[in-house]
Amino acid sequence: MKTPDVFTISRRGLLKAGAASASVPAMAGAVAAAPTRAASGAGPSTVTLSVNGKTRRLVLDTRTTLLDALREHIHLTGTKKGCDHGQCGACTVMVDGRRINSCLTLAVMHEGAKVTTIEGLGTPAKLHPMQAAFVKHDGYQCGYCTPGQICSAVGMLGEIAQGIPSHVSADLTASPQLTTVEFRERMSGNICRCGAYSNIVEAISEVAGVKA
Repeated sequence: MKTPDVFTISRRGLLKAGAASASVPAMAGAVAAAPTRAASGAGPSTVTLSVNGKTRRLVLDTRTTLLDALREHIHLTGTKKGCDHGQCGACTVMVDGRRINSCLTLAVMHEGAKVTTIEGLGTPAKLHPMQAAFVKHDGYQCGYCTPGQICSAVGMLGEIAQGIPSHVSADLTASPQLTTVEFRERMSGNICRCGAYSNIVEAISEVAGVKA
C-alpha cells in the first residue's frame, strides 16, 4: 500500500493558504504604521491671537481653520462660512492688515497675529465708513456675503493705498487708480448671489472719494 503523502494539497487549499499568508505582512504593516500616523497626526496646540484688539489664547486642534476658531471658539459669528473652499469670499477677514480667506488658513499659522473681523470694524452706534456706505447704497440683500464684502473692500482700498497693482492695472510701476474697473477686479473674489454688485461699487466709490 502506498503511504499517503502528507504534503499533498489541493489547488483550493493552496490558494487559501496563499491568501492567508499574504494578509499577515499587510496587517503587520498596518499595525506598525498606526503609531507613526498617530504621532504625526493632529493634536491640541496653544495659539495666541489679537482679535479685534483683544488678546485671545486658544487651545485648538492643529487642523482648526482660522474661520472655525473665530466662529466656534471665540463665537464671533459675523464672519460667515459659505463655500469653505476659498471660492466665495464670505469668510474674508483681515490679518495684520491684509485681507485673507479665513477658511483656507489654519489658526496655528497666525500665532501673535492681529485679526480684524466685521465686528472689529465698527459698532451699531459707530459704524465704520464702509459699513455706513453699504447701508446707504443698499449694498446687500440677504446680507450673508456682506461681512466678507465689507472686510474685503476695506482691505482692497488699503492695497491700492500701498501701491499694489491688480490684473487690470495699466502700468504696474505706477500707483493704482481709484476706478470702478479696479474696484470690480479687486473685489471679484467676493461673490454676491443676490447680485448687488453695482450698489457695492457705489458704496466703495463713496468711501474712496470717487464717482461710481
